[in-house]
Amino acid sequence: MGFQDFAAGSFARNPACGVAALGFLCGADLAFAQSSRETEETPSFAFDVVYTGDIWTNTHGGLAKDEKYLDNLDVTLSIDAEQAFGLTGGTFFFYVLSNNSTTLSDTVLGDLQVASNIDTGYATRLYEAWYEQVFADGRGALKVGLYDLNSEFDAMDTAGLFLSSSHGIGPDFSQSGENGPSIFPSASLAARLQYQITDSVLVRAAIFDGVPGDPNRPRRTAIKLGNGDGALLAAEVEADLDGTIATVGGWHYTSKFDEQLAIDPATLGPKQSNGNSGIYVEAERQVTSPFGDARGLSMFGRFGIANGKINQLSRYAGGGLAYTGLFDARPDDVAGFAIAHAVNGDTFRTLQTAAGTPVDKAETSFEFTYRAQLTDWLAIQPDVQWIVNPGTDPTLKDAVAIGLRFEVGFGVSR
Repeated sequence: MGFQDFAAGSFARNPACGVAALGFLCGADLAFAQSSRETEETPSFAFDVVYTGDIWTNTHGGLAKDEKYLDNLDVTLSIDAEQAFGLTGGTFFFYVLSNNSTTLSDTVLGDLQVASNIDTGYATRLYEAWYEQVFADGRGALKVGLYDLNSEFDAMDTAGLFLSSSHGIGPDFSQSGENGPSIFPSASLAARLQYQITDSVLVRAAIFDGVPGDPNRPRRTAIKLGNGDGALLAAEVEADLDGTIATVGGWHYTSKFDEQLAIDPATLGPKQSNGNSGIYVEAERQVTSPFGDARGLSMFGRFGIANGKINQLSRYAGGGLAYTGLFDARPDDVAGFAIAHAVNGDTFRTLQTAAGTPVDKAETSFEFTYRAQLTDWLAIQPDVQWIVNPGTDPTLKDAVAIGLRFEVGFGVSR
């Protein structure tokens, strides 16, 4: 593990690992995207297609005992601008995605953290389209265009193994904004600047359109600036502390938001707060490496808080373990266990109680998973999740969901 190579473009980290986000490119699972590029160090372009399918059944609790099939198609094109057009240190990136109309959490599980990170309503859209320019001998990079925040912010390699959306981006962050932050399945116009201060310290900051897409037309790719949308500001400091990758990050919206309980005496309407903010800390480390390579035990942890006067969730804590090469005959397989604990804010709980619909304090998800790379182009991943207090709804029993993910991919580069 370590810092990304700026010139490598989007695939140095997962292009989308957020709430209902992609799982196939998380962490070390870059086999599909990288296999097509191994024959040439700096191809002028790389074209990749990955199809992901999820088969889920809810065996207990939740909203219903039922089965669902989710899918996700990703088509990406990365162009080395120096090789193609003579623009030294430049990269163009385009990303189209498509999902079927089936949902799991809304109709079957009732969980608020979203058990499958490809769970969304139907969408076929241009998701990302950006240009990145490297400068200062590769230590800095500026990226401009439609950009997925979670491809770099609030993202950990080890956590990328898991299918629960909370291990892609914390739900304290993903719940924010009128239409969510700039994450799957809607990215917004953005500018991101990052700089590697030393070999062990990296800083990045970005400004995003505060409302990705068009909430009234969720299936469209749209850029609409103004209308009081404001901006989302995000920043991170990432440090390599003797093998532990630690990150401190924060976010802030510049627009106004209604507080959940406060009344404005002048208008007798909801009191508005100037902005909405949160912070998070996270870390990951390869704990053991018996063979001196990627095999062995890795662990990660994250804690985040958000403004409880505005947001439903006021804090989140999660973490897990992943072991690569558990069996000698399968050195690239990864087994993992993770916990995700999302807590309702006191203001939200008070409001729900007053409305006659009290809620539980928190929802907790326990996930067991095993990923097997069967061939260069095929991977499968059985997954089991036990969800305690799904949706923090006291009328729902704990859910036990069993899933099987498969991924088929190929790539071409020249």
